[in-house]
Amino acid sequence: MRIISFSHPIPRFLLLLLLLALSDTGCSNKTEKPKTKAPAPVTVARVTQKDVPVELRAIGNVEPYATVALKSRVAGMITGVQFKEGDDVAKGALLFTVDPRPFQASLAQAQANLARDLASANNAREQAKRYASLWQEGIVTREQYDQLQATADSLAASVASLRAAVDNAKLQLEYCFIRSPMAGRTGGLTTHPGNLVKENDTALVSINQIVPLYVTFALPEKDLATIKGRIGGKLPVEARVAGSAVAERGTVTFLDNGVDPATGTIKVKATFANARKALWPGQFVNVAITLDTRKGATVVPTRAVQTGQQGEFVYLVKPDATAEVRPVTTGPSLDGMTVIEKGLAPGDTVVTDGQVKLVPGGKVAVKGGAPA
Repeated sequence: MRIISFSHPIPRFLLLLLLLALSDTGCSNKTEKPKTKAPAPVTVARVTQKDVPVELRAIGNVEPYATVALKSRVAGMITGVQFKEGDDVAKGALLFTVDPRPFQASLAQAQANLARDLASANNAREQAKRYASLWQEGIVTREQYDQLQATADSLAASVASLRAAVDNAKLQLEYCFIRSPMAGRTGGLTTHPGNLVKENDTALVSINQIVPLYVTFALPEKDLATIKGRIGGKLPVEARVAGSAVAERGTVTFLDNGVDPATGTIKVKATFANARKALWPGQFVNVAITLDTRKGATVVPTRAVQTGQQGEFVYLVKPDATAEVRPVTTGPSLDGMTVIEKGLAPGDTVVTDGQVKLVPGGKVAVKGGAPA
């Protein structure tokens, strides 16, 4: 045996390092115990059954049932405005007054002319009757009789013309009082008392009929066959304003006679009673057409459905608190719930939140305790 001798003593700190290295080598030979993975925290929900309506959804635009831009049919000065901007007005309500005095004078003149010619016509007719008897007795000539008869006919025509002039004067006077042609809501005024208006010039005010009204929207042409045969059956429609919890109900009343080739959609119009006046012309609303109702459909929260390379699936929580990947076939979705055509049964428990931490067969820990 060869003995190695050191000519210099070994420092203490080197000896200590050597002992630590030998102890680490001995510890590394021991087998480490495998670590268990903690359960993944998830939120779950039960698979349930409920009646689910089959709907077509779109974005619609509210339109007035009718709209009228009122214009004056006579020229003159506005002497009165009998409403306020934004008022609801009834059909026939007086809205504007144009100074009627010039038209009243024209009517009086036309009536006087009619009375004058009417008297002359009556006298000429009586003279023609007398001369007819005298002509038959041979007292007067035929020429004299014909002249009086022509005068009577001429005055009769003049009376008819003056009667028309009186009717026209009455009509012009009536145009001085501008009335609402329908029940509706007025918009902003464009003129005020004291202003002069021309005949058939600038609109004085616009009136929209909003009870009832229309909602117009477009549907893809693939849905045309579905709704085409149901228009006569009063296909129900719901319109909901963004942020409103209450939907207005109406029926489909119009289907356009052609598909727009640029967009591949067809124009549809629904009529709403709008008794609460919740819908307003120009608004955009969410429209839903109810085609049918699926009784007792199997449904899960939409957020439970995931999409992978093999299609749609959910994480099913098994009785032993492990997660299983379950492929599913989905149907329509409505209000955060999705119909499951195949893959789940009522009463199953599915994961609705926390899927990113799950692995097939891994343990799960339900947040908040047992699923509701």
